[in-house]
Amino acid sequence: MSSVLRPAAAGQDVPTAGQYRPISTHMAIAPPVSVVIPAMNEAENLPYVFKTLPDWIHEVVLVDGNSTDDTVAVARELWPEVKVVKQHGKGKGDALITGFEACTGDIIVMIDADGSADGNEIVSYVSALVSGADFAKGSRFANGGGTDDMTFIRKLGNWALCTIVNRKFGARYTDLCYGYNAFWRHCLDKIDLDCTGFEVETLMNIRVVKAGLKVQEIPSHEYLRIHGASNLRAVRDGFRVLRVILGERSNRRALRRRTHHSPLLDSVRGEVS
Repeated sequence: MSSVLRPAAAGQDVPTAGQYRPISTHMAIAPPVSVVIPAMNEAENLPYVFKTLPDWIHEVVLVDGNSTDDTVAVARELWPEVKVVKQHGKGKGDALITGFEACTGDIIVMIDADGSADGNEIVSYVSALVSGADFAKGSRFANGGGTDDMTFIRKLGNWALCTIVNRKFGARYTDLCYGYNAFWRHCLDKIDLDCTGFEVETLMNIRVVKAGLKVQEIPSHEYLRIHGASNLRAVRDGFRVLRVILGERSNRRALRRRTHHSPLLDSVRGEVS
């Protein structure tokens, strides 16, 4: 069995063979993997989510959004070592930020609790990361991906918003508003998440590009939600995503203006002239 591992930083111990986690018949890794699952009243869907999670992951972090059903009890029955974190704020972005803070793994995977994502795909995300990517971004529209859960209007809106981001920020995305992603923990220090709603995925996708991180898209298939109704509202959340895009574009312009008109740079230019 071959192994894949990022080079150890100065002062770090090199993992021994016993510390590697087999994730397939031809690959093993040393970095621990944390899976973050934000959930609110998803007790009926969690069995479908947990049964697809690979047994080699380091930890599962369930962020409970003040559920009124048996979400927490079901999670603990399905995965006895699950780390349950109570969400004190509201919104998916707030839940993910709360979950990220609780993670102890070097690699973090974010996945929805409605049964629409296949945990067996995690191996593809982790493989991309240990092969050199900083951020592995799921895409329903990359070659090999797909979706059973998007109306024509939502597909059109996603395409339009994705096109704007690609043109304004120099990205090459095929999908923008998808919640199945994975990344090295160090990325959090560079993207500084500060939103609470469904637009968090868009914010992450923009800021990893702005930070110059290496992104690799992973083909992913989105299935129908199994039980219950989604809190997503296409028009409302579409406008929230658009506001994030415009806000990040404004921040980029402001930073460029500050750079061009920096007193330090002006003094340097004066000395040179």
